[in-house]
Amino acid sequence: MTDTVTMDKIVALSKRRGFIFPSSEIYGGLGSTYDYGHYGVLLKTNVKNEWWRSMLQERDDIVALDSAILQHPRVWEASGHLAGFTDPLVDCRTCGQRFRADHLDDLSCGRKPSKHPGETPECDLTPARDFNLMFETTVGPVKESGSTAYLRPETAQGIFINFKNVLQFSRKKPPFGIAQIGKSFRNEITPGNFIFRTREFEQMEMEYFVPPAEAAKWFAHWLAERERWYIDLGIRPDHLRMRVHADDELSHYSSATSDVEYLFPIGWSELEGIANRGAFDLTQHTEYSGEKLEYFDQATGERYVPHVIEPAAGADRATLAFLVDAYDEEEIDGEQRTVLKLHPRLAPVKVAVLPLVRKDGQPELAREVYAALRGRMQTEYDEGGSIGRRYRRQDEIGTPYCVTIDHQSLEDRTVTVRDRDSLAQERVAIDDLPALLSERLAAPWQSPKLAVA
Repeated sequence: MTDTVTMDKIVALSKRRGFIFPSSEIYGGLGSTYDYGHYGVLLKTNVKNEWWRSMLQERDDIVALDSAILQHPRVWEASGHLAGFTDPLVDCRTCGQRFRADHLDDLSCGRKPSKHPGETPECDLTPARDFNLMFETTVGPVKESGSTAYLRPETAQGIFINFKNVLQFSRKKPPFGIAQIGKSFRNEITPGNFIFRTREFEQMEMEYFVPPAEAAKWFAHWLAERERWYIDLGIRPDHLRMRVHADDELSHYSSATSDVEYLFPIGWSELEGIANRGAFDLTQHTEYSGEKLEYFDQATGERYVPHVIEPAAGADRATLAFLVDAYDEEEIDGEQRTVLKLHPRLAPVKVAVLPLVRKDGQPELAREVYAALRGRMQTEYDEGGSIGRRYRRQDEIGTPYCVTIDHQSLEDRTVTVRDRDSLAQERVAIDDLPALLSERLAAPWQSPKLAVA
């Protein structure tokens, strides 16, 4: 077993096994945009479903929302994004490349990658200027005054502007939350590191509205909850940490923010931010819209603007973290095996059904087993290539169990069930398979890499 995981290995596996491809590849690609293939869609969907499970199924104080990507331009005035959502930018007149002025020490010169921008005599950098990160677009057939709109840079504002609507239909009272998963768009100057930082990405955000006096208590609650979510889904605790923002890092509206960070191959980097946003957002939208966004407690007669605790996670970054943490290389009987030791709840495919040979009635019985399982769990049928090669293929996509139909299966209707992590094999009656596998997939699980660490 090795824990030397490089981003190059993750990128190669992702393309080889159909998780993630560069977008528009046949046209030379488009910087930092990616398409998810079959297994990538299944994995990322499982990540999002687990987030929804933690927010909706396991709690009764959070409701769901799906707001529009295009919103009234005044939304972004009120939120401060039009005026303040900027990065400092410099251009190099020599190489023509553009760089984040505050990240020059981490970037490579356009002509001499071993140097940083501005380090060589050739570099001719412009003065820094602010660059707004929002993508601008036009509403309607003609680009004219008043038709400018923006692709949302975050999903949170869609929640705040719907606070009154949700309050009316949901019959909730603070503390309660509104959760949303959706695409956001940021015209990043220096995207990179595979799907870690892209211009189009998916967020999993929840705004938790609380009485002002309870904000600190609920902030502490969500810090613990969000860290636990990653650990429960198999992330090794020693690869996870909570980093408190220093005073000079805090957003102007935040009284406290902490990041859940993961030890990626690129180093410790943010997975999720949890912020105490105070009453800033609802107050701003009240001022700009003229609509009162407050809560009236009929029992006490108290009227107040709730404070907000926001856990904001990236679905793509979480998917990447789970891929990195699950990736392993082992030597089995003198052969190298690459395997994704994903939590079974996250695994794209739960069970693969494999006939040992493509004759003697084995494919027909395998199809029968496949049909019995696929209604209960994500199941794949595979009869191409040697059985060893098929096992390796399933290992690389993280399939927890392989069911093999062989000559004995035709005689006594039993099959071999192979465990991805332990490689243990056992004979199981076909009639018992659905219940047995369902039970094992639902059982408590922890990363086998913990036992070796």
